[in-house]
Amino acid sequence: MSEISSADRIVLVTGVDQRLGYATAERLVADGATVILHAQDKELADAALERLVAGGAQARRLRMVHADFRHLSEVDELATMLTATVPRLDALINAASVPGPQRRWHTVDGVESTLQINYLAPQRLTMALAPAVAAAQGRVVTVSSRLHVGGTIEYSDLDRNRGIYTPMAVYAQSKLALTMFTRSLAETGPAGLTAISVSPADFEIDMPQLRSHASAPVDSAADLLAVLSSSSTPVRNGGYYEGAELARPAALVRNSRARVRLASLSLRLPQAA
Repeated sequence: MSEISSADRIVLVTGVDQRLGYATAERLVADGATVILHAQDKELADAALERLVAGGAQARRLRMVHADFRHLSEVDELATMLTATVPRLDALINAASVPGPQRRWHTVDGVESTLQINYLAPQRLTMALAPAVAAAQGRVVTVSSRLHVGGTIEYSDLDRNRGIYTPMAVYAQSKLALTMFTRSLAETGPAGLTAISVSPADFEIDMPQLRSHASAPVDSAADLLAVLSSSSTPVRNGGYYEGAELARPAALVRNSRARVRLASLSLRLPQAA
């Protein structure tokens, strides 16, 4: 990755190979930010870069990175590279996400795939980059879902191997875990860092089967993420937002003991799942 000017506002957006991440990166670079584009592999990162440049984005404001969230070793390698090359990060937008698959499957790390991709991978990346965000008095904006309110954390059966498996249940669990982590990050992370969760649209972006139109536009959701990532936009640290409005999250998000238990389990998750 080429050197980034310290004069630029620097934002990392994960999941630019997906619609929401791409639209968010497009909005940010149009606003003059330097955007680090994360995709699952180099080919997808290159494709996103080419599309953005073809659409008028300034190439000098775009940097490509890639890591497959199904492989925690790649997440750790990306984190190591970024901490060495990006000492200051104005915002991290965790937009990478997948729906729950119809059938349960585990990653090479032994973790149920939805939980790893939607929670464990962004959690590890965010923790590694938190000092760089704090150095810029910056923000972590994490894409949650209204469905997290109906989710549960099955601490002893995270992959739903013994219980009933449904795509909705594992998806809601992953978003609940991510929202719990974001609240904890706001409370216990380094000084100067602000962290919020947001369900950015009035429809479920990851689950077209729940929408009346599978190709619902994401431009307004991307605009919201870009606005919320700016330190000039007032937010409540640790807050959960539905659209631009502060909302009440699930009870487990507000439960500090439950969040500590999740954090402890997450350290052992590849072995415990």
